[in-house]
Amino acid sequence: MTNVNLAIIYYSSTGTNYQLAKWAEEGAKEVGAEVKVLKVEELAPESAIASNPAWKAHYEATKDVPTATLEDLEWADAIIFSVPTRFGNVPSQLKQFLDTTGGLWAQGKLANKVVSAMASAANAHGGQEQTILALYTTMMHWGAIIAAPGYTDGSAFAAGGNPYGTSVTVDQEGNMIEDVEAAVKHQAKRTVEVAQWVKNGIQK
Repeated sequence: MTNVNLAIIYYSSTGTNYQLAKWAEEGAKEVGAEVKVLKVEELAPESAIASNPAWKAHYEATKDVPTATLEDLEWADAIIFSVPTRFGNVPSQLKQFLDTTGGLWAQGKLANKVVSAMASAANAHGGQEQTILALYTTMMHWGAIIAAPGYTDGSAFAAGGNPYGTSVTVDQEGNMIEDVEAAVKHQAKRTVEVAQWVKNGIQK
């Protein structure tokens, strides 16, 4: 068996996607992956963060989580992204990070990375699927291999049935509506498994 290096890269303002990232970490470690949980840099001004108590609390609580770098992308065999939707698209914080990857892309160092994505929104039709698909568009430019969960496990249905990647609805109090923990862990394990196949195949 070849160890898979998995980077779980997330953006979270009030904690939902951080929790999804931590569940993904648990699932991936269960199948032997080497895992880094990494946040993208917060670009919002301190005044905006301070205006929302939940945002400020989460910002302070996760100060010690490492910030994703290009070196992390190069290290990773597989990458799971977890983000809230912003008008059916990825948050500017993640987009800013992705826009710095041109050098690695030009060198072909992002090709054949195995990628998967998760998302959240404040209502059931708030753009979760479109956000994941928007992120996958960038991944296609990378030449990455998308490991969507599809319906490869029954946990997808309890989680709302999103085949593109696990997604969750979050109420005004910050509570997750769907039961997504098992689906997130399955998605992480599947991503690692596909990366294992790719890595073993390349090394032959």
